[in-house]
This record gives sequence, C-alpha cells and structure tokens, in this order.
Amino acid sequence: MAPLEDWVRERNRFYDPGFVSKDPGFHHAHITVLAPLHEWNLGAISAIAQRTPPFDIVLNEVDVFRNGIIHLIPTPGAPLRELTRQVWAAHPSVVPNGAPSPTPHLTLDAVSTTVDLASTRRAIAALLPAHHHVFEMQLVWYESGNCHEMHRWRLGGHETMSP
Repeated sequence: MAPLEDWVRERNRFYDPGFVSKDPGFHHAHITVLAPLHEWNLGAISAIAQRTPPFDIVLNEVDVFRNGIIHLIPTPGAPLRELTRQVWAAHPSVVPNGAPSPTPHLTLDAVSTTVDLASTRRAIAALLPAHHHVFEMQLVWYESGNCHEMHRWRLGGHETMSP
C-alpha cells in the first residue's frame, strides 16, 4: 500500500492530526478486515493467519458506503472476504462500522461539502492501480493521539510477531 500511505496519512492529518501515528509499524493505508474490535481472541486470529496463505490484490475501484466513507475495493475480493468471515466468526459480537456485514476495504476519505466520490477519484488517479502482496494481518488501535499497532501475524506461517 506504499503508494497510498502518504495520501491516506495526509487525509487523516486534515481531519484530526491525532490520527497520524508516530508508531513505525502502523499503516495508515490498510485494508480493514473487521472493525471495531473492542475485545479480541488473539489465539483465534493467530490460527486464522497461520492457515491463510499470502496473496496478491489490486486496488483500483473507488466506491462509497451508504455512511459516506469513500474507499477502495480490493480485487480479487475472495481472499479478504474469507479472512473477514473467519475473524468475524471468532468475534461474533462485533457490529461492523457502517455496514450490515463487514466489507474489506481501504478507507480513503469521507463525503462532505468539499469531498465526493468524483473528487476523490481524481485526487488518487495517479496512484492507481495499486498492487499489493498481502502477507500479514495487524491488530491496530485507533484513537486520536494514540494510534498504534498492537499485534501482527504473518500469513501462512507459524510466526507471531509483536511490535
């Protein structure tokens, strides 16, 4: 997601500088698998990561959720939807942000009086398509002034990494 990292970080800074993390392991441009997780089953997430092989995605399609969140849709979607399904099954009490069911996506911006789907498409056109090799999952904490990586798992391996 490197091509999108600077762009997403600057959009975070625009809305609330507190959401720009100083944690070097924190990725502002990331695919959300499931949120919000207020309690987590680290053993279940580790097992999911171990049995999921790394895979490649392309981010090129910009869309907007009903709640106004402008996002990129990863393709192929099946590997991330399967990760989401498994993580949600391990955390059935989660009520996904802005959707009746969790949808893997990369958040770009939010609709406002000055931002819409068309303006966002124009703003990131030079960064797309973005190709990415998905090889890990992270558990991150989002809070203004306290955004940080909490845990990281390598996909398809037996290695659990912590920050």
